[in-house]
Amino acid sequence: MKVSKRTEYGLRAIVTLAETSRSAEQPMPLREIASREDIPEAFLDQIFALLRREGLVSSVRGASGGYLLAREPRAIYMGQVVKLLEGDMAPIGCVSDEFASPEDFCGKAGHCHTRGVWMKLNDSIMRTLDGISLADVLEDTEAQRSTPAIEA
Repeated sequence: MKVSKRTEYGLRAIVTLAETSRSAEQPMPLREIASREDIPEAFLDQIFALLRREGLVSSVRGASGGYLLAREPRAIYMGQVVKLLEGDMAPIGCVSDEFASPEDFCGKAGHCHTRGVWMKLNDSIMRTLDGISLADVLEDTEAQRSTPAIEA
């Protein structure tokens, strides 16, 4: 399974926004997020339009405008961000929501020996992503920064 640049950039950007909004209650300009994360601003604008439509971020217009989280970091889960930006995360079509039934993807779905593997993998991926909040990511990042690096 590969994650698109849109999803990679979107996750990095929302974490940067959350990290910054913890220390300052002011909107963060999109150009600043783009600069910090080395993401093309036009591409980030498209990503933030989706995040705003989904109610994950809010925008403030004006000279000191920008973006804020629309919810507390504990109420934003990586699964909802990834599903929004990536779409269906299924590793193979027979376990995808894209098809009305598994047989629409493959005629062997009803008697496939490996479909169970793909179902378990898909369930595991989504359960993991749905179990990680933005607050968890921030806490992990903070812990990594406070742990001294081991020199080889």
